[in-house]
Amino acid sequence: MRFLMMHRLDENAPEAWNPTPEFMEKMGAFIQDWTERGILITAEGVHPSAKGAIVRKPRGATPTATDGPFTEAKEVIGGFALVNAENRAQAVEYASQYADLFDEIEVEVRQVVEFADLPDLAGK
Repeated sequence: MRFLMMHRLDENAPEAWNPTPEFMEKMGAFIQDWTERGILITAEGVHPSAKGAIVRKPRGATPTATDGPFTEAKEVIGGFALVNAENRAQAVEYASQYADLFDEIEVEVRQVVEFADLPDLAGK
């Protein structure tokens, strides 16, 4: 199974967006280890919301875009990792190991919908 791990950072904490060389070295070793073990599919950090946009499309309306920063959100997605795991419990354990790289962080874990899951999601 595949799981998406999204980590959130404090939008107003400059240090969260400027990792130290020591952190980058630690993260690099972690990524290499998980890649070699077949856990990690991909992982990326993202820029702060000031460089982003939100596109909304209400039912029956035309999509509209709002440029960042998003002042209503204190914590925003700072990056993600897509991993292979046998089950949710293992994915949560992986998220704990990932979170342990940071001083303070929140990691959301969500299972990726596979084609075979679609009939179950539709209630069939």
